[in-house]
Amino acid sequence: MFPSNGAKVNMTGPLLVGLDVGTTSSKAVVVTADGREVARGRSRTPWVHTGDGVELDAVELAAAARSAVEQALAAAPPGPVAGLGVASMAESGVLLDRHGRPTAPVIAWHDRRDRVEVDELAAEIGGERFSAVTGLPLWGQWSLTKQRWLHRHRPTSAAAAVRRLNVAEWIVRDLGGDEGAEPSLASRTGWLQLASRTWWPETLGFSGITESLLPPLHAGGESWGRVRADEPVGRLAGATLTVAGHDHQSAAVGVGAAGIGDELDSCGTAEALVRTVAPGLPADAVAALTTGGITVGWHVLPDRWCLLGGTEGGLTLTRVLAMLGLDSGALAELDPRATALAGTPVEVATDDRGVVLRGIGDGVGPAQVWRAALERITAEAGVLHELMSRAAGPVAGLVAAGGWARSEALVAVKERVLGPVARPPVTEAGARGAALLAGLAAGVLTDLDELPPPAESLL
Repeated sequence: MFPSNGAKVNMTGPLLVGLDVGTTSSKAVVVTADGREVARGRSRTPWVHTGDGVELDAVELAAAARSAVEQALAAAPPGPVAGLGVASMAESGVLLDRHGRPTAPVIAWHDRRDRVEVDELAAEIGGERFSAVTGLPLWGQWSLTKQRWLHRHRPTSAAAAVRRLNVAEWIVRDLGGDEGAEPSLASRTGWLQLASRTWWPETLGFSGITESLLPPLHAGGESWGRVRADEPVGRLAGATLTVAGHDHQSAAVGVGAAGIGDELDSCGTAEALVRTVAPGLPADAVAALTTGGITVGWHVLPDRWCLLGGTEGGLTLTRVLAMLGLDSGALAELDPRATALAGTPVEVATDDRGVVLRGIGDGVGPAQVWRAALERITAEAGVLHELMSRAAGPVAGLVAAGGWARSEALVAVKERVLGPVARPPVTEAGARGAALLAGLAAGVLTDLDELPPPAESLL
């Protein structure tokens, strides 16, 4: 399915840079035009904890993102940089004044300072109606309630803003690109109507803003302008810019799992299932998905929707290993023992306090506990997987990526429950997807359906 190490590599053509501005860090990769990763860089996302919650400074975030790119390019082979694509976490937004300067902190997407505003959204709009129009379950993650919080608690900062951008859009603008609203990121705001792909006046009003604060929709993978000539990271100057959308969807592109019916199982601390589907699911399907905690929104690729559901599977595995006095370095010995078991008497459960183990009797050891944890988190993912299939049709192919996808025992359980699982040789899927989308924007790559498949890194 994926090229071998012996595949011929083009090291003489233009280079593509992908940047994934994530919750924990900004990851940058440099890839060749045939999709081989040749350099990486990383920089911490500069969150701070305040009396209000978790937030960051937009200028500091741009500097951190630029640092990751600079590190990657410093380690990359010589050659022109044709394009830079930027994917990012969603929901968090940057407010800008008329001079393009940030007016307020960027609130973390997972911050819960907007609990009151979420309750008000339920009372004023209604959960079923909100979900039907936006494709989002009603809970405290989306941009609209945090914007209402800013309007209420930081009125001067909110009033000074003339533009609101998502994180990837802000980074592209800071590098010299155009302003726009990329559809996959816009789908996570609570302001975009799913069916019509237009802004919803009612939720804009709820947040205390008008449509003029938001830029026009602009597709990912198209040119968003060029890096300015005086860019401090000199090798970037003149490169074509693009927004590569929500990081989960860029990751699906990066591992070759973005065709209709494809599903990415992103196995990190939070496990995310990302299913690409044809647009236009019926209203009852959207209702079933959102009721089950799955979001429905526009994909970074054209003419596609994205279904996204998540669990805390990776966190559960980390906690179970810690309870056993182990870490991921023990998997080479623990995984085969867990796989060899016919079953396990142990039950792993989770609640607000953490992980709970039941059935610890005579003869139970780490292998039985580990097998139970793998069964538990796969069952949770299986519920989301089956709901997606009932609503949108069977999965065409399942690809696992992320740190926990390296567990042979976990993949064995997944294959028994979910079906065949491919594991491409990709380390930074979101950044690689962003680089490929930059290739499309720059004209280095010309066919969306013939993007370079995942290949072994040259690092």
